[in-house]
Amino acid sequence: MPYHSQGQPVHDPKILRAIAHPVRNRILTELTASGSMRAADLARELDIPANQASFHLRQLAKYGLVEEDPEAARDKRDRVWRPTSEHGLSVKMDELERLPGGKAAGAVFRQHASSWGHAVVDAAYAPEGPGPDTLRTVNESAVRLTQEEAGQLAEELDAVIAAWTKRTRGRDPERRTYLWFSVLQPYPESIAREDG
Repeated sequence: MPYHSQGQPVHDPKILRAIAHPVRNRILTELTASGSMRAADLARELDIPANQASFHLRQLAKYGLVEEDPEAARDKRDRVWRPTSEHGLSVKMDELERLPGGKAAGAVFRQHASSWGHAVVDAAYAPEGPGPDTLRTVNESAVRLTQEEAGQLAEELDAVIAAWTKRTRGRDPERRTYLWFSVLQPYPESIAREDG
């Protein structure tokens, strides 16, 4: 699921648990990248049964993360879904963990995010490569910033990704969903020194 500073704020630890589920997270990612979709389309894209996609869409709707898109439906029985925020979500862990149930929800979310981060890095550095019809790049840069400058940089990068997402949203068969995975934080050694 895309997380951006401009995204829909998450105010409930239950929502944090809901988005920690890998299938739900992937559904939100695909809806954000592609726009409105039916459960059957998501099922094909994610290679899961259609009833499983429908179940997870209903759960996401229960938490206000997706909604039906009646304008995209062919008729009243046709259920087409869209994310409630085209910019993804904004998660502030320190605020959420102060709420009842927040620490437990945060632990579940972090465990999923950590596993996902490892999977992304492993895929990025896999020796077999992405194939001739895809592009894969890895970028690691060090920049000297104040906290305010780091916030500005994050907002500027979010704006670039949001513009590309909006420009390419849709079900064009020549496109595939690419993942932009980034972390902006103080260099890990300095974090370890501060914690120690």
